[in-house]
Amino acid sequence: MLNAREFLKKTDAEVSKTVVGKSDRLRLATAAVLAGGHILLDDLPGVGKTTFVKSFSMALGCGFKRIQFTPDLLPSDVVGMNIFDRGTSSFRRVDGPIMTNILLADELNRAIPRTQSALLEAMAERQVTLDGETTPLPSPFIVMATQNPVESESTFRLPAAQLDRFMLCLSLGYLNSGEEAEMLRSVGDDIPFDSIRAVSDPDSIVALQEQMRDVSITEDMTDYIVSLVSATRGHPMLRLGASPRATRDLYRCSKALAAISNRDFVTPDDVHELLIPVLAHRLVQSSEAGVTGKTKRSVLLDIAEKTPVPPSRNKLFV
Repeated sequence: MLNAREFLKKTDAEVSKTVVGKSDRLRLATAAVLAGGHILLDDLPGVGKTTFVKSFSMALGCGFKRIQFTPDLLPSDVVGMNIFDRGTSSFRRVDGPIMTNILLADELNRAIPRTQSALLEAMAERQVTLDGETTPLPSPFIVMATQNPVESESTFRLPAAQLDRFMLCLSLGYLNSGEEAEMLRSVGDDIPFDSIRAVSDPDSIVALQEQMRDVSITEDMTDYIVSLVSATRGHPMLRLGASPRATRDLYRCSKALAAISNRDFVTPDDVHELLIPVLAHRLVQSSEAGVTGKTKRSVLLDIAEKTPVPPSRNKLFV
């Protein structure tokens, strides 16, 4: 079986056939998958969010389903329903598209809050409940959602409870001129999804997720993570700080990032790289922040600068 480093390398080679210049985002997304976390892609239209998710899921070798979220989408369109079968005079369960490994929730913020909430139990507990009957979801189960941050018409703001269930929030961003030219040369006519080969399968990914438990993290590093997250609570520029779930996500994802960096221990650099992707989307700025122009990113960077950093084991090898 591939180790985490080899898994990333092979996955990147496949995804790069359809997605240009996003290896850094793929690295973080892979860490989230190995940590068992969900991913939110918050970016402008046309930058390749859907292509990224579809290509990534194909390379993972997992079951993949897509739901296009719209205002008229119902919870039953997500989780399924029980229908009456006249032939057997009994109710029969019809599973929704949520019964898969990788679920693309495309434009999640276009659905009404009632439909958005259909994902809450699934994302937190890896199960769905229908008419009192609870069914576990396949393993692994990862939600990769997209939303457009600049469009407000016919959209519904994702509630804090929903945002808090996403381990990472990533932005793909625009390509530079060289990358955009390369994109036209390689995928300008048709996106070659058929060229992507699976490098893994669901069982292998679950096994890799279990291996993340073996990555060591010292008490000092654990205390450092807690200090960083705690500093967001009660910060004058923040009305809402990060939750204990965010602390756990930063802990788990740091271990996965260390593993794909070919290390069996976590360093401060792992935590710093994940600080903004893991925490920023969960924070709510205060009115004072709006006046001063402070962003959530700048607040987190300020917190990182002021929080004492524990010694890194990297120094042992210098």
